[in-house]
Amino acid sequence: MRKSSIRRTCAALAAVTSLALAATACGGTTKEDVKDEGGKAATAGKADPNAATKKGLTVGFLPKQVNNPYFTVADKGGEKALKELGSSYKEVGTSSGTDTAGQVSYVNTLTQQQVDAIAVSAQDPGALCTALKQAMKNDIKIVTYDSDTNPECRNAFISQASADDIGRTQVQQMAEQIGNKGEIAILSAAQTATNQNAWIEIMKDELKDPKYKDVKLVKVAYGDDDAQKSFQQTQGLLQEHPNLKGIISPTTVGIKAAAQYLSGSKYKGKVKLTGLGTPNDMRKYVKNGTVEAFELWDPAKLGELAARTAVALSSGQITGKEGETFKAGAMGAYTIGKDGVINLGKPTVFTADNVDQFNF
Repeated sequence: MRKSSIRRTCAALAAVTSLALAATACGGTTKEDVKDEGGKAATAGKADPNAATKKGLTVGFLPKQVNNPYFTVADKGGEKALKELGSSYKEVGTSSGTDTAGQVSYVNTLTQQQVDAIAVSAQDPGALCTALKQAMKNDIKIVTYDSDTNPECRNAFISQASADDIGRTQVQQMAEQIGNKGEIAILSAAQTATNQNAWIEIMKDELKDPKYKDVKLVKVAYGDDDAQKSFQQTQGLLQEHPNLKGIISPTTVGIKAAAQYLSGSKYKGKVKLTGLGTPNDMRKYVKNGTVEAFELWDPAKLGELAARTAVALSSGQITGKEGETFKAGAMGAYTIGKDGVINLGKPTVFTADNVDQFNF
């Protein structure tokens, strides 16, 4: 069946039957199908690093959650890069950070609209796979950013930094702030979030080091990247663990909500808070003594690299294979690592000394 026919068939199916049935009819039906076909689809063809950069492409951005300040900044970075490259940008997505069915629906819609590439931050590593596989069968390049899918379901993943760096540095920051002694908790996003879970596993591994023998992780709580729920989870952690010395929140929504709660409570300055936040969200909490230090990468650069990678893939300059290199404009050259992972770079630590130097 020709590419255009497949798309028309999918569109018709989506219109007359349920989303799940449409996805099954137009794509793989089992995990084995995805496993058997995925790797081949993700790296099909041969890279030509000297190929001309195509113009007039359309790249759809599907963040984990629209209207989330972090993803707004990231996707604006992608939009700016695409404009510079002579291609078009569009953003779609769900207002909830846990609506995986909604993300699947948007992938199917972008496929039907025949975009050239999709940049997606996945809410779940496996839930999008059937839909993404169908997109790849329709010659749509798939780039994940911020939160990955299973590797066989995309061409490349733009990682904020190495998971190892992110997980270990947050524990190191917290341990330093509490004097290497006391109970700590983690306030995460969704329980299924790929990036969060990877970082938490590394945090747990870091805590096995003998130098942390007096630091005890008592709970991992989940705020689902919802401000109100994260605020309530912070309150609950402190009620459940009255001896808590610190909270690590590796999510921009979570750390802001936790800081908001702590800053108006008796725990301000007594219970330490670190994690991943944006300078604009966290500036006042650093200045009022609620937070000593936190870290993040520049989300605008993350979105920019996702866009430039999508265009490089669509232009045939890379396929997503380990060892391939490409130029990302003023960002410089990048090399694709194992499983199609591209690391943006090391995270930046923000304190009262430097937080005013950043605006995102």
